Amino acid sequence: MKDELIKKAYDIAVERYAAVGVDVNKALEDLQKISLSLHCWQADDVTGFENPDGQLSGGIQATGNYPGKARNIEELRADIKKAASYIPGTHRLNLHAIYGDFGGKFVDRDQIEPKHFQSWMEWAKEQNMKLDFNSSSFSHPKSGSLTLANPDKEIRDFWIEHTKRSRAISEEMGKFQGSPCVMNLWIHDGSKDQTVNRLKYRELLKDSLDEIFATKYDNMKDCIEAKLFGIGAESYTVGSYDFYLGYGAKNNKIVTLDTGHFHLTESIADKISSLLLFTPEIMLHVSRPIRWDSDHVTIMNDDTLDLAKEIVRCNALDRVNIGLDYFDASINRIGAYVIGSRATQKCFMQALLEPIAKLREYEANGQFFERLALLEEAKSLPWNAVWDMFCLQNNVPVGEEFIAEIQKYEADVTIKR
Repeated sequence: MKDELIKKAYDIAVERYAAVGVDVNKALEDLQKISLSLHCWQADDVTGFENPDGQLSGGIQATGNYPGKARNIEELRADIKKAASYIPGTHRLNLHAIYGDFGGKFVDRDQIEPKHFQSWMEWAKEQNMKLDFNSSSFSHPKSGSLTLANPDKEIRDFWIEHTKRSRAISEEMGKFQGSPCVMNLWIHDGSKDQTVNRLKYRELLKDSLDEIFATKYDNMKDCIEAKLFGIGAESYTVGSYDFYLGYGAKNNKIVTLDTGHFHLTESIADKISSLLLFTPEIMLHVSRPIRWDSDHVTIMNDDTLDLAKEIVRCNALDRVNIGLDYFDASINRIGAYVIGSRATQKCFMQALLEPIAKLREYEANGQFFERLALLEEAKSLPWNAVWDMFCLQNNVPVGEEFIAEIQKYEADVTIKR
């Protein structure tokens, strides 16, 4: 009976959208092609397997102590698999370098190799997932406040080597899976208080990046991620947006836009059209900042909606890589995965259902009342009926059904950890 109601509501929605020139079936086809890159670190609070008992540092902080976090590679994989079963579509998995399969042995970051991620490649293939990757400069004795921008050549070379190896691992992942591995580079380098040598540290970072990127690869994509400031680096961040925008545009690198890494009144959506003109692609890290980079679970809010709409309006789905980047340790971690992923997908669904042809016709004709009126009316069109059908077609829970299933997994599995 419920399936019949979903199909009936969907048929009505198809007619309603057709009246404003929107092909709902095409929107569903396009949404099916969007793969999110799920972030492995939501399941274990960014602990990783290098040193599970270590303390987070370098501007990384997970708040909360909800029971049941993944403690080892098997539990992490089980939780990711369970979360993915509630998210419609086919998605990717984003790994940090500290999540290697190290066999219980300590492997320092300048010694990591593709073999430490071979089991991840094989597991991901079994799950029909592709892998993405990140170098990890935080939570290490040599992290300090400066890594790739450190004046100490020994420390700087350590992190250069780590990042080179991370790119080599990404290349092997890309070869194995037959799809380029997107590797993100983010460092926390900065200063808590005023610095009088800003240029020096940025020169060092530029030189480090030049050395890291000297080797060309065909099966991975390089991304560089900026930040406004970090915990313990409130006064100065070496890898600012201006720095990476300039470096990316000059060197044909992908610039990563993390929705929590900018001033709260900045529009990340407004940056899309500019970046598309000067960089090959864009990488998104979607999270929800409250006050600032608090990495709350993504929800369907105006910021994420605007971002999705701008990407679709620019016809740039094939040039924008969409990853999630939040870590909430105060609620059920699998539930956090599912809420944030489905919320992001809902935003892109609404973007794909926007009556853009009619809106652009109004704009071209100078009919700005009509444009604004249709933008407002489009907000209440029955997109949720289309979303329910998308879930039904992908054989995942419709509506709030996933809540009870995640509660059962918690009672049966995670609460016993």
